[in-house]
Amino acid sequence: MAAVSDVRHVLVLPDRDAAEEVAEALGDRFGLSEEPQLVRDALAGEDDAEDAQWLLVLRDEDGRLDPGELDEFVGEWDGWREEP
Repeated sequence: MAAVSDVRHVLVLPDRDAAEEVAEALGDRFGLSEEPQLVRDALAGEDDAEDAQWLLVLRDEDGRLDPGELDEFVGEWDGWREEP
């Protein structure tokens, strides 16, 4: 039995609307087999939802998603890909 790596990409978006749009567009553009996980990331000490970034966590066990392409793609929504 082959070991399965737990490779993930984390995309950071400025707001929930952008994160939801990217989540939908990712499936069309990259043919994802599962929905990305959407996570609200409040800035330390901030309670206001306006000060939150939104994260999309993508599993990529096969290593088929190109980090550079993801970064360029998410940049269209003023986002970026976190380096591991």
